[in-house]
Amino acid sequence: MSEAFEQPVLIYDRIAANRRRTFLLMILFFLVVAGASTAVGIVAGLPPGLSPIVLVFVLAFAAFSYFGSDSVALRVSGARGPVSQAEERDLYRTVENLCIGAGLPLPKIYVIEDGSMNAFATGRDPDHASVAITRGLLDKLDRRELEGVLAHELSHIGNRDTLLMTTTVVLVGLLALLADLAFRMTWYGAGRRRSYNGKNSNGAAILLVVALVAAILAPIAARIISFAISRQREYLADASGALLTRYPEGLASALEKISGDADPLDAATKATEHMYFVSPLSAHKSSLNNMFASHPPIEERIKLLRAM
Repeated sequence: MSEAFEQPVLIYDRIAANRRRTFLLMILFFLVVAGASTAVGIVAGLPPGLSPIVLVFVLAFAAFSYFGSDSVALRVSGARGPVSQAEERDLYRTVENLCIGAGLPLPKIYVIEDGSMNAFATGRDPDHASVAITRGLLDKLDRRELEGVLAHELSHIGNRDTLLMTTTVVLVGLLALLADLAFRMTWYGAGRRRSYNGKNSNGAAILLVVALVAAILAPIAARIISFAISRQREYLADASGALLTRYPEGLASALEKISGDADPLDAATKATEHMYFVSPLSAHKSSLNNMFASHPPIEERIKLLRAM
């Protein structure tokens, strides 16, 4: 088998493996959401058959929030645009060529006037997508490296990652609110009066404590799972971007340059960290912090790209 044939095979294997892992993580995530919703229903004193109603409201709110998330993300990041071809000719042409190769509609293109090196994609589907690139990325990378980063972000759009990550982030936030609600209801006695008045007050009390603990721990578990999903999405976008450009070294070289860049992204926050090409916040060093990291280690991404 020739080297030219082996490389796409390895990339396709990487894509398939990451999709399987993401699918399993999403199943686990929704099981956590369902369990937390049922637990909150128990704490609130709802009959067992009515507890899943809480889950319905959570999912409905997530769907509602999704449609406006892209404009919020662009506004929070300070992105300027959409820019025209006359304003950013080289950038526009590069994105256009990559979209033709990927079979994607041309997204709206935004520029963040910041000296740091980063980018992100957003939008609920390829027909409503946007790509934002920092000025530092445009100034500090060469053409092949910039193509690699843009191919990575366009792969997020093509793989529907923006839909997945928006949904998980909204649900994690809602689970945190549900946990707070469960704690407050328990503090003020909601559910406790009904439970202790029954014939099996000891059993009801144990169930109430278990439900409260589950409601409080669920957001932590969900956050870990959402970050694991985010890391798998980054690996998948790396592999897909390398397949699109047929040049993994361009993306690997861009990651090396970005890892050595000390210019911080001023507009970045914990809430938006997961969107970016690389984490715009301080690096995570310990194994415990790695569980809560929204991105894989850059060194690992470079190693996998060069193994392709």
